Amino acid sequence: QLDCIVCVAKTSETWSKIIYIKEDKAAQSLLNKMIHTSLVNTTNQVEVLQRDPNSPLYSVKTFEELRLKDKLLKGVYDMGFNRPSKIQENALPMMLAEPPQNLIAQSQSGTGKTAAFVLAMLSHVDPTNKWAQCLCIAPTYELALQTGKVIEQMGKFYPEVKLAYAIRGNKLDRGAKLQEQIVIGTPGTVLDWCSKLKIINPKKISVFVLDEADVMIATQGHQDQSIRIQRMLPKECQMLLFSATFEDSVWKFAERVVPDPNIIKLKREEETLDTIKQYYVLCSDKEEKFTALCNIYGAITIAQAMIFCHTRRTAGWLAAELTKEGHVVALLSGEMTVEQRATIIERFREGKEKVLVTTNVCSRGIDVEQVSVVINFDLPMDKDGNADNETYLHRIGRTGRFGKRGLAVNMIDSKHSMNILNQIEEHFNKKINKLDTDDLDEIEKISN
Repeated sequence: QLDCIVCVAKTSETWSKIIYIKEDKAAQSLLNKMIHTSLVNTTNQVEVLQRDPNSPLYSVKTFEELRLKDKLLKGVYDMGFNRPSKIQENALPMMLAEPPQNLIAQSQSGTGKTAAFVLAMLSHVDPTNKWAQCLCIAPTYELALQTGKVIEQMGKFYPEVKLAYAIRGNKLDRGAKLQEQIVIGTPGTVLDWCSKLKIINPKKISVFVLDEADVMIATQGHQDQSIRIQRMLPKECQMLLFSATFEDSVWKFAERVVPDPNIIKLKREEETLDTIKQYYVLCSDKEEKFTALCNIYGAITIAQAMIFCHTRRTAGWLAAELTKEGHVVALLSGEMTVEQRATIIERFREGKEKVLVTTNVCSRGIDVEQVSVVINFDLPMDKDGNADNETYLHRIGRTGRFGKRGLAVNMIDSKHSMNILNQIEEHFNKKINKLDTDDLDEIEKISN
């Protein structure tokens, strides 16, 4: 009996972890979609692996080269796209090719990938046929609605093409005849509409898009449902899969879902620490760290600064203490809704608040280009209490982008945190100097 109880406890704990990871990734993805209302300035290079290496490799520099319907071209320009982004230059010719080509593509939010696959769906639709022809699945209700918004915006001048949402709450009777040509939804509801309720005839689908694959596979159920949907589709159906990251598990999933694909990868720009000045400040406790922070605060508020804390509690305490001292700061933490977080990031990006206090969980994937100072109020640690070098690079790497000079200040308040700093120095083979009063002038110059 005891074994059984332990077994159940372990299983439920595993499930809660899976659900938490999925929600965290999905929330981060949604947040990125909401805050990237325009294309992100990126120096990433695109790497293209063709299914047929002998086939000529096409890329386009203008939307006119794609010979789109006038109604779609008008929609593209109305959305503010003047020319294709790097990923669109390479992906769109493949997606719009005849015969259709399958594609696996890596791209982050802000690269124009949603607009690219939406354009492909709208281009392939025959508006005279009143049935589902294009199917797009997203991991959550909210992400499906975000993609739906892009379809509605881009199809603004193409009213003959209709959109249906296969999401929770949108109840249709069994056998109901769907007139809309594009369906976007979550895997569970889409699967029900295809199999149980017979609302969609999967054999008539000509384009299948699977978005946010890395978020999708964080939940076992979604992965299985996606594969079951894909197996119902005709062999000639075009398969398009997108993911921000490509760990082994995502590749395995992508290969199961997309046969004979072309592959587009974004080569990550090498995040370098060469343009970033790094310092540490020795303190005895949290309160002394706060005093040290106040001493350098005057120098940093000229620029945008981010202050990272290990826990929500520390972040909340620090933001409250800084506010008491009369400083204007914004707080970003995990218990906030995605909408609240998006509003705070937008205000910070617009410079309404110069300093953002945040925890690690909220910082991933958020790019605010004008940040030139990062303060690690707590150094990043992994679950075993060792230095989390990747997070350190991710945190401070944002300050030295595009060749700009950046600044990182690390607060040290114990032997343990000094040990973590030493591990970071060793990993990056870079000495971090102690901050002296003379260095405040240097900080001010960098902040300017």
